[in-house]
Amino acid sequence: MHANQCVIPIIKSPKDYQTYRISPQDSNRLAIIFDSINANTSLTSCIEIFDVGGQTPPNRHQWAVEMFFVLKGEGVAMCDGKSVKIQAGDSLLVPPTGTHLIKNTGNTRLYTLTVMVPNEDFSELIRSGIPVELDAEDMEVLGRKNALMPC
Repeated sequence: MHANQCVIPIIKSPKDYQTYRISPQDSNRLAIIFDSINANTSLTSCIEIFDVGGQTPPNRHQWAVEMFFVLKGEGVAMCDGKSVKIQAGDSLLVPPTGTHLIKNTGNTRLYTLTVMVPNEDFSELIRSGIPVELDAEDMEVLGRKNALMPC
């Protein structure tokens, strides 16, 4: 590639996101933004949506670092027996091998931007789940109409 050639980035908007519930009983959904399948990279980034009272199952990763940025809502993050409250604007970095979970403790949905590097089969796990649609509330948050800052 020549230095003066520009590579056009991949652009996605919420209407392009593929959304899944990993298991039927799960109380969170994941809307994939970029992953190894649609962006040919060992990174998975998604919007994670937690229903009121919802949480991830406790999980751990052998090599991957996972970052959560809270877009809206509040909850608690637990890792290896420690817990901390999280709310819109907070960032959380989970190191490899830490057994962790995120739980929505608020009275509205909790939205996080979740990024895992390397992918470590995360996107394949998500895509093996049940396809679901983003609803009007999700689109309002992801469309920035009702995200971090009030209007």
